[in-house]
Amino acid sequence: MRVQFDLAKALTGISGILVTPFDGEDEVAPQRLKPIIDRAITAGVHILVSNGNTGEFYALTTDEAETMVRAAAEQIDGRIPLLAGIGRSIKDACRLAKTSAQAGASALMIHQPPDPFVAPRGIVDYVRRVHEASGGLPLILYLRNDLIGLKAIQDICNLEGVIGVKWATPNPMKLAESIHNTPSHIVWVGGLAETWAPPFYAVGARGFTSGLINVWPEHSVAIHRALDAGRYNEAAALIQRMGAFEEVRAQEMNGTNVTGVKAALQMMGHDCGATRAPSAWPLTPAQSEMLSSLLTREKLIGTFRKAA
Repeated sequence: MRVQFDLAKALTGISGILVTPFDGEDEVAPQRLKPIIDRAITAGVHILVSNGNTGEFYALTTDEAETMVRAAAEQIDGRIPLLAGIGRSIKDACRLAKTSAQAGASALMIHQPPDPFVAPRGIVDYVRRVHEASGGLPLILYLRNDLIGLKAIQDICNLEGVIGVKWATPNPMKLAESIHNTPSHIVWVGGLAETWAPPFYAVGARGFTSGLINVWPEHSVAIHRALDAGRYNEAAALIQRMGAFEEVRAQEMNGTNVTGVKAALQMMGHDCGATRAPSAWPLTPAQSEMLSSLLTREKLIGTFRKAA
C-alpha cells in the first residue's frame, strides 16, 4: 500500500538524489543503498529520488532502473516519500512509470527528453502520456533546459497531475518569470543543489536537490534549515564549507559529478563501485586530494565503517 504524504511540503525540503551502487562486475548492487537511505532519513532529508542523474539514470538499462526503484521503495519502507525518475523514449518512460507506481513511488520525476528533435508541444504530449501510464501519479518536471520557452513551461504546468518543477538551469530571472506565469499550486524546487539554492530562494523557489545527502546528509539539512529561516549568511557559510565537494563534481564538463560522490563514499568506508562511462572514473590525484582534504577536515573519513 502506498503511504500518503504531503508532497507539496516535502518538495519544499531536500530532494536527495540517490546513487546507484555497482558491484565489482559492474552490475547494480541495490543492497548497498540501504545504509545511505537510513542515514539520509535519520538526518532529516525530506524526500528521496531514485533514478535521478546522481543515480546515473542515463547509464542504466530500463531493467536496471526498474530494479533500483523497487529496491529504493522497499528500503525506504514508507518512512518518507520516494520520487521516481523516468525518461528516455516514450515507451521506456511509460514502462518505468508503471513499474514505479507498482513499487509504491509517491510521485514521478520526468527527465527532460534529451532527443535532438524535441518540440515544445511534443514534451507536453510526452508528459501527458506518462501521467496516463502511471495511473495518475503526481508529476514533477525536471527542467534542465529552459530553451523550450515560457509558454511550453506554462503549458506543462497546466497539465493534469503536474505539481512541481525542479529548475536545473542557472537562470534565476527566467525562473521568477515562470513562477509568476504558472498556477499557484506548482512547487518550484531549486534543481542545482545547495550552491544555487540561495539565488533560487531569492526569486521564489523553495527546497533543493542534493547529491551531498549520500555523503553528508546532516550538512545538507543544516543548509536547508538556514535557508528556510531566512538566515542567508549562515547558509552561505555552510555552503562554503562544502564547496570543494561541488567544485570536484563540476570539473571535466560535470563529468565528475557522480564520480565525486562515489569516490567520497569509498573514502568514508562504503564502496558503491565505479561510475559508468562516459562519466570520468576514477578521480585524478588532484581531485582526490581536494575531496580527501574536505572529508578529513569534517571528520567524515571512515564514518560508514564506524556506523556499521
